[in-house]
Amino acid sequence: MPPAPLRADAARNRERVLAAARAAVIAGDASLPLNEIARRAGVGVGTVYRHFPTRQALLEAVTDEPLALLLAEVRAAAADPDPGGGFARLVRAAGRIEIDNVGFAEVLTGDDPAAAATAAKRAELIAVAERVLERARAAGVVRADVTAGDVQRLVCGIGHAARLGGADPHERAELYTELLLAGLRP
Repeated sequence: MPPAPLRADAARNRERVLAAARAAVIAGDASLPLNEIARRAGVGVGTVYRHFPTRQALLEAVTDEPLALLLAEVRAAAADPDPGGGFARLVRAAGRIEIDNVGFAEVLTGDDPAAAATAAKRAELIAVAERVLERARAAGVVRADVTAGDVQRLVCGIGHAARLGGADPHERAELYTELLLAGLRP
């Protein structure tokens, strides 16, 4: 049974907390200390804990939209009739989304999601991505020894590496993604 809808004031407070957390993530800080987020949102810390009992729950809420976007991209990659094109689409989309969402890799690779919805999206994402990779391997456009876990870790590494240094991280991420795609060919 779905949870009861929030009162208007509670919904506004929840959105203020999410906005403060998103602002922190956009600024490159995914540590999300709940006391600091409460201060930035202008609410009491109890309000934050009521909506997001853990930092992980808050991080998952902040990354829900990018996770849904990546899931849509992975589904489109699976529907691409060209296995190599579909695989490249998956890798490029994952790289773009990861570079813009500090903490996203943690949600994708963490042990136990706090929310059942996050767990379900993540499970589907992994299953569909594995099918895309398998099609690419079977078509001979990706090395046979590459696993979905390898691709996931490499894409997360691109995000981290692109954020280092003074260059535009988006430009660096594009370069690193092309290097990765070239390196994954047989």
